[in-house]
Amino acid sequence: MELDKIEKLVERYFEATTTVVEEEILREYFSREDIPVHLEQYAPMFQYFTVAKEERYTKKLALTRKPKGMVRNLYKWASVAAVAVFFIGFYFYNPSSKPASLADEYTPEEIASAQEALSLLAINFNKGTEQLYHLEEFQKNTNKFLTKE
Repeated sequence: MELDKIEKLVERYFEATTTVVEEEILREYFSREDIPVHLEQYAPMFQYFTVAKEERYTKKLALTRKPKGMVRNLYKWASVAAVAVFFIGFYFYNPSSKPASLADEYTPEEIASAQEALSLLAINFNKGTEQLYHLEEFQKNTNKFLTKE
């Protein structure tokens, strides 16, 4: 009877549904010498829990205080200086003015050359779109024949 109870408690322990009292029963049971063979695998775990429960940290901790006044004042003044530098830079920022027209920035020869290159591009682009129109017509006619059954 007790073995069935322990097996059920172990199962509930791994499902995380045991109470503290039930876990204490398991620790006491697995600290004994006469554990059935099929439950021996759990014995080291529960024995470790018993030993670990008794462990205590015994070293002394050195509690040192940080110098609050000096560090805090340094951070305050550094943040004030950063904000001041930001506003001074923003005040004196003078973006270069953009040219009013293309004639102010480029020579008439450069403008004429660019216009010629763009017109050649437009002509070739229109040739390509004409070919696409023919391809579209071909696709429509092909679909007519394919869908006719």
